[in-house]
Amino acid sequence: MLRYGLIGFPLSHSFSEKYFSEKFEAENTAACYKNYPVENLDHLRTLIADQHLAGLNVTIPYKEKIIPYLDAIEETAKLAGAVNCIQIRNGFLKGFNTDIVGFQQGFLNTLPADRNYKALVLGNGGAAKAVSFCLQQQGISFYTVTRRHTPFTIRYQDIDARLLDECKLLINTTPLGMFPNVHERPDLPYQFVTDAHIAFDLIYNPAQTAFLQACAYQKAITKNGLCMLQIQADESYRIFTQ
Repeated sequence: MLRYGLIGFPLSHSFSEKYFSEKFEAENTAACYKNYPVENLDHLRTLIADQHLAGLNVTIPYKEKIIPYLDAIEETAKLAGAVNCIQIRNGFLKGFNTDIVGFQQGFLNTLPADRNYKALVLGNGGAAKAVSFCLQQQGISFYTVTRRHTPFTIRYQDIDARLLDECKLLINTTPLGMFPNVHERPDLPYQFVTDAHIAFDLIYNPAQTAFLQACAYQKAITKNGLCMLQIQADESYRIFTQ
């Protein structure tokens, strides 16, 4: 039986094990998928060997930190600077980024084509790298928003009515609001969000995060990350088995 899994910490929020297990059962596939909460990556290869793993997905906080532990990286993942999928062949680890496909197909492709967009990307971690890469590929201008000032970013306290009027796409890539901390949300002046905004949260558990609730209260269009999860999971499985 082929064995796959997810590494990250913590993993209480993740639906991946359930999604893949149901997928394998529905397709009558002789494979299993388990969550592996790891507090550091020092024993990654030991885990792979002990569990006889044929592929791994990677989530918070390791999408960038995993890169030095890999033997090769697919070109798109290299350009994005983040990996969330590892193909394993006889101990050789190759990294991919299926978040790119998931975000492109699960969100960007659903946007009305007759509008010019600017975006606020909330966060600058591994998931934000995939989002930023897709936005650049589509020619969509964006600001990256962080809690502390870093090069080429703005801070949450810099966001005002003018900036929200300029940027109609609001994309949360942070874990704020993820189960079990469901009352957390990015620190935005939500009173300036309008029905012209589209808010997307990469989080899918809960289905309606505090961020999405606050945007919906202002009549914005909202969407969570469940569709993105499903698309990137299927793309991961394709990579695992190719």
